[in-house]
Amino acid sequence: MSEHGNNATPPSPAIAPGAEHIDLGAVARACPSRESLARIREIVPAFDAPFFQAGLAGYSDAAMRIIARRHGCPFCVTEALLDQTLLAGGRGFTKADLGDLHENVPGGPEDHPLACQIMGSDPREMAAAALKVAEQGRYNDKHYRKLAYSHLSAEEVADRSTIHLRLPGGQQIGRISVHADSGSSSQSEGTGGSVAGEEGAGEDDPFADSCETLVDEVNRIDADASAAASAPARLGEAGYPQFETIDVNLACPVKKIRSRARGGHWLAEPAGAIEILEAVREAVPAHTPCTVKLRRSYDDTPEMVESFERIFEAAFAMGYAWATVHARTVEQKYIGPSRWDFLRDLVRRHPGKLIFGSGDIWNVQEIFRMIGYTGVAAVAVARGCIGNPWVFRQARDLMAGRRPAPPTLAEQRDVLEEHFRIAASISGEQHASKTMRKFGIRFAAHHPRGEDVRRRFIAVGSLADWRGVLDEHYANHA
Repeated sequence: MSEHGNNATPPSPAIAPGAEHIDLGAVARACPSRESLARIREIVPAFDAPFFQAGLAGYSDAAMRIIARRHGCPFCVTEALLDQTLLAGGRGFTKADLGDLHENVPGGPEDHPLACQIMGSDPREMAAAALKVAEQGRYNDKHYRKLAYSHLSAEEVADRSTIHLRLPGGQQIGRISVHADSGSSSQSEGTGGSVAGEEGAGEDDPFADSCETLVDEVNRIDADASAAASAPARLGEAGYPQFETIDVNLACPVKKIRSRARGGHWLAEPAGAIEILEAVREAVPAHTPCTVKLRRSYDDTPEMVESFERIFEAAFAMGYAWATVHARTVEQKYIGPSRWDFLRDLVRRHPGKLIFGSGDIWNVQEIFRMIGYTGVAAVAVARGCIGNPWVFRQARDLMAGRRPAPPTLAEQRDVLEEHFRIAASISGEQHASKTMRKFGIRFAAHHPRGEDVRRRFIAVGSLADWRGVLDEHYANHA
């Protein structure tokens, strides 16, 4: 991938002078007894290892998360869901909460603990969306839209009588008509297709963590979401919500929409970022932990560095459980190395806070290199776990003092088939055969003939093509 434009930098080391001398085995073996891990488990008991799968746009769906968990991942984050998507009652919500999984496929109970990551531009919309996530179907969509929009004055209604609901890339999924006098709202039929001239087109980087949602997912959104609004509640076992935490995304370098900040752009507008954090924390029940994802700054100017500190301190002051900090700036997007030296300094300056690290984790060794070098409480594995769920098994092996082993050809085929079965149960075999090729391309890196297998997965366009690749390149797996 090119280092120019919007494309992400290929796997490369982070800026961490001296990190190459760290005894990774000693760091890994010491992890189970770390005080910070005990603190994490007080918040989320099943979060029993200092690493997790980050939210990855277009990747970290239910199928990928379940495969990761079956290989030792203790905690997962959904891809960033736009607050307006949640309020619209579209498929973005059910995709995250596993509501579409068939009964014979492991669903909700297995896909835990799970954080729902949300992103948006308006404090009231973010608060209403976060509450909807936390309450998980207790009320219909109209109830949460009323919370978000009923404050509009008559003048604002006249000027903004129809609110367009769009996904992060500008994809329109429907419209909400707002009536300030009654606080009611209704959703019309989604249009599908891109909105011409809308600022905020999708980024070119196909591996950007927690930014854009795939267009093919958008096209599967129900045209009439009113049926979803009247659907019965889908609560977890014993009536508990489906998400253990709500994660506010103030990190994604996605473009602005209509000059309104969202994601990482809030790092340049600290007052607005703090307003969103306050609105979400006040709306979400106290027993549901809220967390935040940040980048190290909008850019490296002194003003922006100060803005990061202001937002970071405010989040913990208002009760956010932890902050995940990506060690690149928003301006960098995914280009160039991340700065682990920044993370190390941040942890040293804030010893009482739970700080998770993100950026340039490409293999199991980098998980413990980041912990040993920076002192972060846990590590987010993002692009490094696409097509590599074994990284979590390998991490647990290192913690137990065992030598991490690469996946055998038999294990590779078994996981490819298992991943496909789960994906097909969600979207159907024909759709899965096309969308799964992006995973196959990344899985190919583990194959002895990786480049040949990668090219074959790129050409997959049908179920027959998918099976053909497995039979041709993974047949000898006994």
